[in-house]
Amino acid sequence: MSTGTINIKPDLMKAVSKIAKKEGISENKALNQVIEKGIEKSKPKVPDYLIVNKNRKPNPERKKGMAGIVKDCKPFNAVEL
Repeated sequence: MSTGTINIKPDLMKAVSKIAKKEGISENKALNQVIEKGIEKSKPKVPDYLIVNKNRKPNPERKKGMAGIVKDCKPFNAVEL
């Protein structure tokens, strides 16, 4: 797929050319591989299944409702604990 013309620094193109010659592939394939590797490295390190609230926006009203949810019958002194 061709989307237009881009300008790449000559030193970067030389590096891509060296990679292409070393691996025996075209410069286009080498450039695509370099871009794909860069994109993979820029992805978040934490797996999606570990992020609990990734699709939920913070709700300040919910937080206010949760404050003081645990109550104790008799008062205590936190300094003496």
